[in-house]
Amino acid sequence: MTNEAPTAPTAGGTLLLDEQLCFALYAAQRAMTAAYRPLLDELGLTYPQYLVLLVLWERGETTVKELASALRLDYGTMSPLLKRLEAAGLVRRERAAHDERSVLVACTGRGEELKGRAELVPGSMLASTGLVAAEASRLREELRGLAERAQGAADLAR
Repeated sequence: MTNEAPTAPTAGGTLLLDEQLCFALYAAQRAMTAAYRPLLDELGLTYPQYLVLLVLWERGETTVKELASALRLDYGTMSPLLKRLEAAGLVRRERAAHDERSVLVACTGRGEELKGRAELVPGSMLASTGLVAAEASRLREELRGLAERAQGAADLAR
């Protein structure tokens, strides 16, 4: 009996770690987050906080529900994230006048001021990864398509 891995994948794929799409995505996500860290440290932000601010800078005041949907996060994750951003003076939360159940989130003046400094982050990331804009755009579209397919598969499994 040999300890060598099979050379040809079976109909269901292989169990080799380096051939797992999920692992390649996981490793890439961890590496990208690590590459963002020094840039975001200069802004005093974590990566999830940066994502929240990106949505608010793009959309303006929005509900927690819409924010969670845009970031594909649950309320249990959003609440402490928003609490820390609020404590840092970057966002404000308040109940919607028209619906007490709905909480609105918006950037404060300080949060808006941070936007100018944050505008350097995307270009810095392209430069540090060696990607050109066209490559980044193609990769982003492929990953969006993969995310849609994977979400469809997850929905069917429920």
